[in-house]
Amino acid sequence: MKKPVLMKLDVVPCKFIERLNRFVALVEVNGEIRKALVTNTGRLEEFMVEGRKAFCTPKSGGKTDFVLVAFEDLGDKGAIIDTRTQAKAFERAVELGLVPWLKDCSIKRKEITVGKSRLDYLFECPGGEFYAEMKSAVLRGGERGEYAMYPDCPSVRGQKHIRELIELSSSGKRAMIFFIGAMPSVEKFKPYEKGDPEIARLLKEAKKAGVEVYALSIALLPSGEITLESPELEIEV
Repeated sequence: MKKPVLMKLDVVPCKFIERLNRFVALVEVNGEIRKALVTNTGRLEEFMVEGRKAFCTPKSGGKTDFVLVAFEDLGDKGAIIDTRTQAKAFERAVELGLVPWLKDCSIKRKEITVGKSRLDYLFECPGGEFYAEMKSAVLRGGERGEYAMYPDCPSVRGQKHIRELIELSSSGKRAMIFFIGAMPSVEKFKPYEKGDPEIARLLKEAKKAGVEVYALSIALLPSGEITLESPELEIEV
């Protein structure tokens, strides 16, 4: 069954060389070593291996020439590490009505200050408004590689966001956290306890407090098309 196409990028095949710092990597494009922007603050060690095939998009301005968007993963499909691309693809899926757990909902605002945090979305639905936070799950786990997991390293910011959602839910407001499993052929989501045991604990607390937990999966095709692989992954929290 053909997967829905959410958007298309102008991708350029590249080869990963090394990560210089949190936000910049060296890649080889058409035989030349160039700098690429990295938007994902995770360690991404399973992907960032010298010589691994990747996908970049050209950018203008700044100290980098490209954005490192994805790494070749299963077959010829790519795992999308770029968080901006993940967000755009998700927003397009919502706009097209392809996300069952956001049926008849729309994005009212983005980047909203709530308490001492900034949450990603304020959704408007027939039943009212609610806040939601999006997280990138690009760590593969399980015997068959069936899990998309988050986080791959400690995240104080992530802990803070979940605590804010717990507080919202405990005060009687609707709150949600969802994960973008940006890899092909994943079926489930679960927290990576070794990456951050406190995140795993907080997600269990959040679920008990009524915070809604969801996940979906997307992938990049060599053509640059981003497909919705699964609109709803099974959750194990």
